[in-house]
Amino acid sequence: MTDGVSGLARRLEAGDVRLGVSLARAKDTRRVQALAAASEAGGWRWLLALSTGTLAYGLLRRNPRLAEAGRHMLASGVLAAATKTTVKRIVHRTRPNVLMDEGFYEKGWFGPNVGPWQSFPSGHSAMSVAVASAAGRAYPEIRGVATAAALGVVGVQVLRGAHFPSDVVAGALIGLTSEAVAHELAIGRDRIAACAARTGEAGR
Repeated sequence: MTDGVSGLARRLEAGDVRLGVSLARAKDTRRVQALAAASEAGGWRWLLALSTGTLAYGLLRRNPRLAEAGRHMLASGVLAAATKTTVKRIVHRTRPNVLMDEGFYEKGWFGPNVGPWQSFPSGHSAMSVAVASAAGRAYPEIRGVATAAALGVVGVQVLRGAHFPSDVVAGALIGLTSEAVAHELAIGRDRIAACAARTGEAGR
């Protein structure tokens, strides 16, 4: 039974590697490099700036909905970033571009904490999906655009040879989970605040 599961896992991994390499064959073309540069909008610096900027602008304009959207985007992004960083430090996997350019592929536990060895999971995918999901929850009217932008970032990570398909799927799942957890925490926070307010009024 164990051998069967291990064999299936190896076959799935081999298929994942083959698909990743196949999809990244054009990684050095001008078009894909341009897409890769654009996908940096899904990096943590830009998403942090977008989230904090939304929060600050909402507070400045005294717009509770916008401020809460920024707060939720920030919380979701930070949670996704912390999760993907933790997983990257536990799991090491060389990136597709390392395999394609140097003919080297390895995976395992607690490997070198450096970029070429941190293919799993995709941080861009985790954070872009988390922030897009948070924005879409706050403003359903932009959910389609936000989702499309996040999926664009996710897809480009494979085309540029930065991640295998399973890496971006794992990253997207981290993003969705992080946003859901941040949402539940916000609900709990609001309930505690409401309860405290009622208790304060009753004590007057």
